[in-house]
Amino acid sequence: MSNNACCSCCQFSRRDFRSWLRPVVISIYFVILCVALPLTVWELHKNRAQTHVQAWFVAGCFVFLTIPISLWGILQHLVNYTKPELQRRIVRILWMVPIYATDSWLALRFPKAAIYLDSLRECYEAYVIYNFMTFLLAYLSSEYAFEVVLSDKPQVKHFFPCCTLPPWRMGKTLISRCKQGALSYTVVRIITTFIAFCTELAGKYDEGNLSFKSAWSYIVVINNCSQVWAMYCLVLFYKAAHEELKPIKPFGKFLCIKLVVFASFWQGVLIAILVKVGIISANHTWSFYTVEDVANGIQNFVICLEMFIFAIAHYYVFSHKPYVDPFSPPPPCCASFASMWDVSDVRDDLLQHVQSVGSTVRGTVVRNKRRETAASGTANTEVTPLLESEICENFSSDEGLILD
Repeated sequence: MSNNACCSCCQFSRRDFRSWLRPVVISIYFVILCVALPLTVWELHKNRAQTHVQAWFVAGCFVFLTIPISLWGILQHLVNYTKPELQRRIVRILWMVPIYATDSWLALRFPKAAIYLDSLRECYEAYVIYNFMTFLLAYLSSEYAFEVVLSDKPQVKHFFPCCTLPPWRMGKTLISRCKQGALSYTVVRIITTFIAFCTELAGKYDEGNLSFKSAWSYIVVINNCSQVWAMYCLVLFYKAAHEELKPIKPFGKFLCIKLVVFASFWQGVLIAILVKVGIISANHTWSFYTVEDVANGIQNFVICLEMFIFAIAHYYVFSHKPYVDPFSPPPPCCASFASMWDVSDVRDDLLQHVQSVGSTVRGTVVRNKRRETAASGTANTEVTPLLESEICENFSSDEGLILD
């Protein structure tokens, strides 16, 4: 009898969690706000309202407005989790705004830790671009036999600045290369973040210094090239599949992500230029700040303000309303939360990406060896028949990825 009572209680709580979860989350946030705001006011009073503290306080007000809007949008998806393959990726994208806002606010308060905070923020930016690409693919795969549909469409050609490249064959080749283009930015970001940490510890990073004696300048160029390539692949994919994507209105979604990514990047470059020409400089009102700290502080302050606007835009553009189904049973209380943290799809795509790059590199090496052998007229003893057969197998298995 007691077991039946327990089962009934669990079923009731699962059915009813939509009604109690929202007020609980709002109450918890209210308590945090009641603790955080007095601490912020105390910090402002203790430092006698110096310029950097004033900026931190104003930015904090915007952050405290931004976070509940973003969390409410995320929560709405989790309690109406009717299409996990799509909504899992939407939730990852929605986390971008609170992560940006919180990260920038902390970097504004602790300028010496800004290099580490900003690098982690930018890694998540790359992760968002990848998730948007997989979101589009997940939708198309659920609604169409998309590879077949794409194979029957007219060939899409590259546009400026890549118009000289040979077109990617419609179908699996185009899908794979666009997906890898987005994923490569995530990989590059992880590598450059590690390099940034190492050069910062060695005293060679010198963030904000537009001199090629600093590691920052090289990392900015590499990251920007990788970022532009990832966005180019997204645009090319949209050009090929815009008719099929119309039901989910992808343009607004793409525009929101692009504005967050490019606005933050080009703001940083513009501020670095203003520092270089002497328009921005450190002065007595910024107390313990260097000119580089002032530049980073301005960048982080502006991001905190912008994220309030982007939180509202993301809430409507990535709305939960298309996924509300009053006739579907509510998801288990913790299942949607657990699904949000499941990154097995990312792991699988990374492994596939590494294997594809490895196959391409091996193929290039073998082709070069064969050219050298043909030119010299001698047998190449370094490439054994066994290795050649293995590479041929890789070519045949990855034909859509490395051959056109």
